[in-house]
Amino acid sequence: MKRKFAVALFALFVLTGCNKDKEILNTLNDYNLQMESEGYHFGDKLQLPAEVMENAAEITISFGDKETSALIVDPNFFTLGDNAVTFNIKKKDGEVLTQDATIYVFAKTPEEQLNYSVVAEYPHDAANFVQGFQLEGNTVYESDGQNGSSKILKYTLGTTTPIAFTEQPADVFSEGSTIIGDKVYQLTWQNKKGFIYDKSSLKLLGEFPYPNVMGEGWGLTYDGKNLIASDGTKNLYFLDSSDPSKLIRYVAVAGNATAYDRLNELEYHKGFVYANVWQKPIILKINPKNGEVTGKFDFSELAKKHTTGDDDVLNGIAFKGDNMLVTGKNWPKIYEVSVK
Repeated sequence: MKRKFAVALFALFVLTGCNKDKEILNTLNDYNLQMESEGYHFGDKLQLPAEVMENAAEITISFGDKETSALIVDPNFFTLGDNAVTFNIKKKDGEVLTQDATIYVFAKTPEEQLNYSVVAEYPHDAANFVQGFQLEGNTVYESDGQNGSSKILKYTLGTTTPIAFTEQPADVFSEGSTIIGDKVYQLTWQNKKGFIYDKSSLKLLGEFPYPNVMGEGWGLTYDGKNLIASDGTKNLYFLDSSDPSKLIRYVAVAGNATAYDRLNELEYHKGFVYANVWQKPIILKINPKNGEVTGKFDFSELAKKHTTGDDDVLNGIAFKGDNMLVTGKNWPKIYEVSVK
């Protein structure tokens, strides 16, 4: 009888402990779900529920290969946007409970709604599936995508006849491009490499592999020192312009209440990166130092004139002085807009 009573008591103790652990994790999960919708800003302290704190001897957060016991949203630990983390709760009896969560970090300052007016329109070849778009002088340099029809070309603004062009092999889907000195750099979507051309003739000069951290090639621009690339995620990658296979650093991009991914065609102008967001009629103005979105253009009125599906979307940013040129995939127009 005594043995049965001891076994029953032990089972009750285990059951009570399991229920307590479940209660702690459920409370933490409820808090995490609430904060996923609200988000954090850098410097915020994580106000974990009392149920969690009272039963923990130590709490750490794991993020990638890093771990911290400081329950503060530190920019040296977290990035803007979504951070997939694991909470490690060491109980007072030594047992460790773990729970996965997503910590969303947003910019402190709301992004400014940037306004514009159309001041000129230029023809654009509607056969061109625009992936990269630059203006130097009065010459447009354009990278066009699609397997079997990808190419790099240049033409005079106001015309659609190429001055020079180089076609890609059928297995290449061309992506973003940019100019550095007398060369043009171009990304490919899934071939894990980029091309380098002579700017004058567009003759192919060489190739370069991507850093392993970049899954794909999307947008590309140049800030006067580094190449800046996107790969369809929330990240901007700063690459060594003398050896684009080397990653210098990266930043994640987010606004005050939105984490942005699918960053596509890029343009650097006067200290900011401008980025299309794939399949959205918006262009973001991004601080390249920290990834914060400081402003946003809404080009819905222009996009609805030309967008009928998922492919023919806004995608193309260049600057003509302080005016912006915008176009899209298979659009028949390039618009010059004055930024208000």
